[in-house]
Amino acid sequence: MQKLYQRIGTVEIVISAIFLSLCCLLIFFSALARSVGKPINWSQDFSLFLFAWSVFLSGDVAFRKDKLVRVELIVNYFSPRTARIVCALCYLIILAFLIALVYYGIKLSIISSKRVFQGIPGFSYTWVTISVPLGSVLMLSTLVRKFFHLIKKNKTDPAGEEKQ
Repeated sequence: MQKLYQRIGTVEIVISAIFLSLCCLLIFFSALARSVGKPINWSQDFSLFLFAWSVFLSGDVAFRKDKLVRVELIVNYFSPRTARIVCALCYLIILAFLIALVYYGIKLSIISSKRVFQGIPGFSYTWVTISVPLGSVLMLSTLVRKFFHLIKKNKTDPAGEEKQ
């Protein structure tokens, strides 16, 4: 199970990096093409698709590596036990938010299934909106692992990393 989790993490990194790079390149070439009078009509829509997927996959990558923004200034003054409790409460808030994102993301994906991009006929908007629940499910799996690690380990800091 650990190998599968690590493999998924590696795939997320590769896909999010490729999608973000392609998004930037597409916007750049679209601007060049527009400046010479040959606009690429589908570039904005496809860039939106690439960006949405890179955002949600990268969110999980950042969460896995503890690179999300944290305010440690206050928590550093707490005792280790209190810091763990605060961390657990934050994880529960994040859990509720991610469950809401999965639920409403699925609803949005179903609703938008008939909607197509203006510049890309036949390409459903669902391919963009499905990135929300899928990315949230990936973050949920990371959150559950972090939460159990926080509960299981007594000698951890609020980030879930072992102290030396």
